[in-house]
Amino acid sequence: MRKTTAKSLTSVVDDLYQDGAIDEITMREIHSLCLPDIKEYSADNIVALRKKTHLSQAAFAAVVNVSPSTVQKWERGVKKPTGASKRLFDIIERKGLEGIF
Repeated sequence: MRKTTAKSLTSVVDDLYQDGAIDEITMREIHSLCLPDIKEYSADNIVALRKKTHLSQAAFAAVVNVSPSTVQKWERGVKKPTGASKRLFDIIERKGLEGIF
C-alpha cells in the first residue's frame, strides 16, 4: 500500500474510532493492514544496518533477541532472518534504535 494512502486511511479510521463509529479491534485490524511491506535482508544489508546503529554483533544480537552466532551466520549469508527479526530490522532501519526502545 502506498504510504500516502495508508496514512490517509489510518487518519480516517482514527477519526471513526474517536467518534465511536468503529470499535478498537476494528481500528487495530485496519492499522495492521497498513503496515509497510517487509523486505528481504541480505548479509550486506544486515552488516550495514548493524554498523549504522554502531553496535557490535553481540549488542545487535541482544537488541533483536537472538544469539551472537545467529547474527554472525546472517552476516556471512549462511542463514537468513525471518519473521520478527525482519520486522525489527525494518523498524530499526526506518526509525533507528529509538523505534524499539
